Amino acid sequence: MKKAMSILVIIGIIAAFVIPALAADAQYIGAKKCMTCHKADSRGNQWGKWENSPHAKAFEVLKSDQAKEVGKKLGVADPSTDDKCLKCHVTAHGVPAAQKADTFSADEGVGCEACHGPGSLYKSMKVMKDLTAGTQDPKAVAFVKGDKANCLKCHNEQSPTYKPFDFEKRWAEIAHNIPK
Repeated sequence: MKKAMSILVIIGIIAAFVIPALAADAQYIGAKKCMTCHKADSRGNQWGKWENSPHAKAFEVLKSDQAKEVGKKLGVADPSTDDKCLKCHVTAHGVPAAQKADTFSADEGVGCEACHGPGSLYKSMKVMKDLTAGTQDPKAVAFVKGDKANCLKCHNEQSPTYKPFDFEKRWAEIAHNIPK
């Protein structure tokens, strides 16, 4: 019995270090890689929901005259190049280049991985099915289930265009569940 417990403790210690290391290797792959599996209506068309949302246009909006006016008041010359704006308008802004795959593009705005984490480890159909079934540890593949805390990183009083944020209402607008 002691030997079995010792083995379990050793496995637990190894897992505590190996699983985070695996997730640390995760790269941002870009929303277009997600589209491959998440565009079909039979699968919920999460891509279409995102593509028609303000999140998909979050980077482009920084190039608008309105954004330039807002930026001017904050001392920002070009919102589309300033960290103050990009931190909320571009997925993975500030992440080291090594964590961004060649397929990643900042001009996608606030993409899938802004809410769900870097997708390189969970992008396969098998892993996604295992996540849905509850047989895959999300942390091991750097998968994050979007939640209110994640939304509030950008939708808060620090935003120069802040409007009171009703999480339940906004969540309903972007909900993109996978059908059974």
